Amino acid sequence: MPLHRLTSITVGVPNVDETIAYYTAFGLRSHPDGWLSTTDGGRQLRVIHAPVRRLVEIGIGAEHPDDIAAATHRLRAAGAPVEQSATGVTTVEPVTGTRVVVQIAESILQAPSPVSPHNGPGRIERRSRRAPGVLRESVVRPRKLGHVVLGSTDYETTIRFFTDRIGFKVSDRIKGHGAFLRCSTDHHNILVLNAPVTFLHHSSWQVDDIDEVGRGAAAMLEGHPERHVWGLGRHHAGSNFFWYLKDPAGNFSEYYSDMDCILDDQIWSPETLEGARGLFNWGPPPPPSFLAPDDLAAIMTGTHQS
Repeated sequence: MPLHRLTSITVGVPNVDETIAYYTAFGLRSHPDGWLSTTDGGRQLRVIHAPVRRLVEIGIGAEHPDDIAAATHRLRAAGAPVEQSATGVTTVEPVTGTRVVVQIAESILQAPSPVSPHNGPGRIERRSRRAPGVLRESVVRPRKLGHVVLGSTDYETTIRFFTDRIGFKVSDRIKGHGAFLRCSTDHHNILVLNAPVTFLHHSSWQVDDIDEVGRGAAAMLEGHPERHVWGLGRHHAGSNFFWYLKDPAGNFSEYYSDMDCILDDQIWSPETLEGARGLFNWGPPPPPSFLAPDDLAAIMTGTHQS
């Protein structure tokens, strides 16, 4: 597809140093220029100062200059602000105020994860030895930025912006609440949610498998039980395993693995999901603070404190 991935996000928080330290512990590598990187995606997270936590910018990778030209044409036809450069176009999502940068970017090339042998009924692939997942001792390192979830006070307008102007596709919808949108073969790269205030709900980071989801969360919770939000579980939309944690600014961060990939649009059938099915297939029920983070009222009044 003309768009092929999220390149990066910039997140504004009141407590920059503390938040960077959290994401370094989460497994991202920090750089002197302020960026944090994943193993495969490179520099994908920048944390800057802001009075309240928010998604400041989202970067989207395109394959060809013609794709940039097409997006620029659609944006101008809609009367959106446009700033062109030699390699991309910058605009602003009108409801949330998030800066959106679409630029030529190389595709991420990911080496396959080692396949762990699994034992099951009538199938013994791992003979007389422990599962590799329980023997791992290395630090969990996210492979790439997978998606972000953005709360919007006019979610249908925000959805139309990303689909009609930027070029995202709808993978699934949550009835009356939002839509899962993709700019790659991953099931979703942005989830837009109906919300009383604009805010970043969470960012999601790919790891190799369910063992890395569990190992990453366990390491983050050691000595910091207050970081736990929700998990372990498996979503229905996207099918991915998940575990959510909370950074010092109040943003949620997700380790995920085994996301659905949509390689043929003609085969995929978007669903309109209702109730709990829109959130998860199995696992513990989400806490109320996941659905409505505790600091939304403070964000709304501009009095948020980390």
